Amino acid sequence: MTSVVARDFFRGFRAVVPLWLGLIPFSLAYAVSARGAGLSVLDTLLMSALVFAGGSQFSAVGLLAAGASGVEIILTTLLLNTRHLLYGLSLSQRVPLRPAQRLLAAHFLTDEAYGVVLAEPRASFAYVLGVELSVFIPWNLFTLAGSLLGQGLPDPTRLGVDFVFPLAFLALLIPLLRGSVEVGVAVLSGVLALVASRFLTGGAALLLAGVVGSLTGAWCTAGAPAARPTEELEAP
Repeated sequence: MTSVVARDFFRGFRAVVPLWLGLIPFSLAYAVSARGAGLSVLDTLLMSALVFAGGSQFSAVGLLAAGASGVEIILTTLLLNTRHLLYGLSLSQRVPLRPAQRLLAAHFLTDEAYGVVLAEPRASFAYVLGVELSVFIPWNLFTLAGSLLGQGLPDPTRLGVDFVFPLAFLALLIPLLRGSVEVGVAVLSGVLALVASRFLTGGAALLLAGVVGSLTGAWCTAGAPAARPTEELEAP
């Protein structure tokens, strides 16, 4: 059983390695931004380890540099991370987890980890943890490197790597659009996010599109037989 757990863990870890091309430059850029906003090396590292949400971290250091209050920073980051509630609800239907496993997986959950796990038909807790740590470990290692290297690093957007994460996320999710309901919900959510982004700031447009898309998908599939969750491979 231990060999099965280890195999699933490293299989999940390897699945994320191609995404490091986009992950590494942005962890470096976050570190430089945080140091420029006045955070110490320790503060910069703690935010990466404890918050561990790239978009929210960039938003928080930007607000901090602009002199925003603590309440503004907390509310903004909470809004940006609300989509993770939807991720968690989705994954809970696919991967059977015990309470302690849920707490651990929830902390390490990211957009990229969600997409990779969602594309795996037989995901176990070991696989989920491998995927998540394959994002967490390099993000924090290169946060440390960026904190030490300082302002001499190039802007990742000038290198074109800012497109890596969105394109990788789409590449993971598009194969999952197997029916008319999935395609319809994806198109609706995309159009709504595009339109709402012209009127709403921050992550509000994405949150609105995610909630509407989720409710629409649930309504369209109401009464359909539920898919059985993947059997857990670890011993009870």
